[in-house]
Amino acid sequence: MGPPRRKLLATVEETLTAPDSLSESQKVAKVIKATGNNIYSVELPSKESILVELPAKFRSTIWIKRGSYVLVDMAALEERDNKLSGEIINIVRDEKAWRKAPYWPKEFVKPSRADDDDEDSTRGMLPPSDDEDDS
Repeated sequence: MGPPRRKLLATVEETLTAPDSLSESQKVAKVIKATGNNIYSVELPSKESILVELPAKFRSTIWIKRGSYVLVDMAALEERDNKLSGEIINIVRDEKAWRKAPYWPKEFVKPSRADDDDEDSTRGMLPPSDDEDDS
């Protein structure tokens, strides 16, 4: 039997709001891949790749996709002697709100659409018709 619905809703509500500030040991990271057994490989703003653990309160409640962002506490697992460098303490679900926060890393800039639109771009255009080839 799963956890009570009120507990699930509280967990979901907790991930919707961005914290006002972060402690020294907390960092925003980008998920690279799930390695199994609730362990994820994430990339820090410094381009360093580390392994982090998903705590039990998020398991089977919120799913994490590749390319999404999480908040990692680097000091949470210091006493353990293993390859894990931290623990996921929050999951970025409302990315717009998080990006407005002063602690959002400059390295995780959202790619602008202006760079994608060139004059030679064929996006949104129909393929050439056969009539044009006969000329």
